[in-house]
Amino acid sequence: MEQKSGCLPAGTGEFAETGIITHERMRSVDANARALGLSSLQMMESAGRALADAIRANDPARLLILCGKGNNGGDGMVAARYLQDLEPFVFVVAGPGLTAESAEQLQLLDHCRVEVVPVLCRDDVMALAEHFSHADLIVDALLGTGLRGAVKEPVRTCVELANRSPATILSADVPTPGIRTDHILAFHRPKVVGSSVADIGIPLEAEVFTGPGDLLNLRKKRHDAHKGSGGEVLVIGGGPYQGAPYLCGLGALRAGADIVRIASPVFEPVPELIYERLEGETIGAEHIDRLLPLIDRADVVVMGNGLGSRSHHVVRALAPSCRRVVFDADAIRTPLPEAEDAIFTPHAGEFERMTGAKAGDDLVGRAHAVRSAAKRCTVLLKGPVDIISDGKRVRFNRTGTPAMTTGGTGDVLAGVTAGLFCQMPAFEAACTGAYVNGKAGMAIGTIHEGGMLASDLLNHIPRELFGKGGR
Repeated sequence: MEQKSGCLPAGTGEFAETGIITHERMRSVDANARALGLSSLQMMESAGRALADAIRANDPARLLILCGKGNNGGDGMVAARYLQDLEPFVFVVAGPGLTAESAEQLQLLDHCRVEVVPVLCRDDVMALAEHFSHADLIVDALLGTGLRGAVKEPVRTCVELANRSPATILSADVPTPGIRTDHILAFHRPKVVGSSVADIGIPLEAEVFTGPGDLLNLRKKRHDAHKGSGGEVLVIGGGPYQGAPYLCGLGALRAGADIVRIASPVFEPVPELIYERLEGETIGAEHIDRLLPLIDRADVVVMGNGLGSRSHHVVRALAPSCRRVVFDADAIRTPLPEAEDAIFTPHAGEFERMTGAKAGDDLVGRAHAVRSAAKRCTVLLKGPVDIISDGKRVRFNRTGTPAMTTGGTGDVLAGVTAGLFCQMPAFEAACTGAYVNGKAGMAIGTIHEGGMLASDLLNHIPRELFGKGGR
């Protein structure tokens, strides 16, 4: 995540999301926090200390802590270290798969007044069943938010014996599926209803700004993927300005779309893009019947790039037929086009044209303006700090460089956003697109300070999205 000097602007805290957080979003926030310099071990230490405080508040006489192989188990191990005066009994699920952070915590327990017992199978747990019946507090740190599939042994038997025990059960972050929990202590934000929450020191920026965690929303292609499984994008544009739709289309390909069609009066020989010829010099009402079947087959449509001011009636006529659409450049005019699921990507002048008001210079005021404008759509306001909102959530992005003021970089961004929109929801596609487009520009800036071409971005975008550049 790009760092700049100074603290976050006053007022940005109001845009931090509250309430239940999904596993996917929490994973992104964790990754953003690590990019800012907060290590997994530091977060684990804070979580484990908070868990230890919650345990001590229950004043247990006989404490049993159940630890899995993931970082949730590491939280339990940290708690055991802080509670060694209670001489807790710690079950640790054995075998391959222990995370590096949890392995470090387990090694520290060798030097503590803690009895650690590795359990590999059901028989190992059953041999120690008396510890469940004798405990007055059981800590469930078996499985965290990353669980996939059914609960397996020996965790299943741990759950069965904990449920039969008269002990109070305290779950760390999320309850292991099937366990009868009495209390849940969540870290950072609740993952399930009924949790109390402990702050573990995650910076605000990890929540309200984009970062490398946003790249975790990307789905890897399956080994049996076929042409078209990455999505099909249709770009409707060109006429007065001929390069814009092609830059947009190449941006969509670089963001993972498999098939991109350019419907335009202007032909440019770009072999990777499928050209759909529209007769004449500008796109007009006579082209609507030609465009509708192309819209039907597309996963995402982009309209506006290089379109000029004389085709807005066509944009408005086509928009209701689009399932997912990105409106950019000349498509951002009033009356605004309306579609089922839309992203608008205005710069400051287009935003004023779109809303009738200036966004302003104050970051927080701009964010309020963008959120108000995103009534039934997602808006990505481009600027020195991009602002993205779906009318509820607000996210900021500050990747980029002043060299990106050159013409065409916004067309590339529209295409990248469309390519991502094939695979993820509108808000996430806009956030990820802004982050990656800016990162690509910054990578070019390390090569030369000025003279950037919009086409220079195209080779760097997949490196940031799918390579090691953005991770």
